[in-house]
Amino acid sequence: MAVIALAGGLAACGGKNLEEGGTGGATEAGAAGKKGSLVVGSAGFTESKVLAELYAQLLSDAGYGTSVKTVENRELYAPALEKGEIDVVPEYAATLAEFLNAKANGPEAPEKNPVASSDVAATVEALEKLAEPRGLKVLPAGGAVDQNAFAVSKEYAEKNDLKTLSDLGKSQLKVKIAAGDECEIRPFCAPGLKKEYGIDVTGVDPKGVGTTQSKQAVKDGADQLVLTTTTDATLESFGLVLLEDDKKLQNADNVLPVVNAKDAGTREIADTLGKLTKVLTTDDLVELNRKIDSDRAKPADAAKEYLESKGLIKK
Repeated sequence: MAVIALAGGLAACGGKNLEEGGTGGATEAGAAGKKGSLVVGSAGFTESKVLAELYAQLLSDAGYGTSVKTVENRELYAPALEKGEIDVVPEYAATLAEFLNAKANGPEAPEKNPVASSDVAATVEALEKLAEPRGLKVLPAGGAVDQNAFAVSKEYAEKNDLKTLSDLGKSQLKVKIAAGDECEIRPFCAPGLKKEYGIDVTGVDPKGVGTTQSKQAVKDGADQLVLTTTTDATLESFGLVLLEDDKKLQNADNVLPVVNAKDAGTREIADTLGKLTKVLTTDDLVELNRKIDSDRAKPADAAKEYLESKGLIKK
């Protein structure tokens, strides 16, 4: 994900001291896997946790011993993946590509010489080139995408006949955006909306990215547009709808597995995880997030139910 700060996590990094997260049946059933043991890494937010559970349970079903380790953020789990302390993580193509771009070419590289774009194939190709020297193997991306997105109230959309961001630009309506402070300068936010869509942005209300306060401000009409993500499971409860990014302003943050090439770079592991990649959709991620955040389901249980429903593991 390009802009959301990874929420509070559970662990510090170093050796095998990474905090172990519960994986329900996945950990226990796969603990003595015939094909060896694999550690699946997760960042500290809901979507990453459920993706890690999906990976772990699929691999367990294929005969591997699996455990999930939750680490606070990419700055911690990426080195652990390179060292082989973690074997596989769910990732986002564009965000990881720019993270590695900064590692390889300096902190200003993502702004001055970005490698990610709205083209998923080109973004993944750039990511592969940056990942390989670090001992990482990037597996194919799927159709599920978690990227920046903009929402308006359903009432506002219906009143002004809005379905896309282009529609909003053509409407010539004055728009205040509920987002983070960085929206003022980031090319994917206010400057990009002005340049690519001709949207009349009058200001940024610094209530945060996808926060309850931001969404409430748009629901109440104080702001007209909120910066969130494509897998935000709470939009409906606020009466909000996404406007299509029809000119592809946002980078391709398609979900994909990244593995330690030495320890988990086999064809069998790639094929096993590929079964999920081929069927997982953005709408599926929204529903999985909703079940955990709204219905209070455990990530392991939500993952198990999903995999069984798709016939990827046996009931």
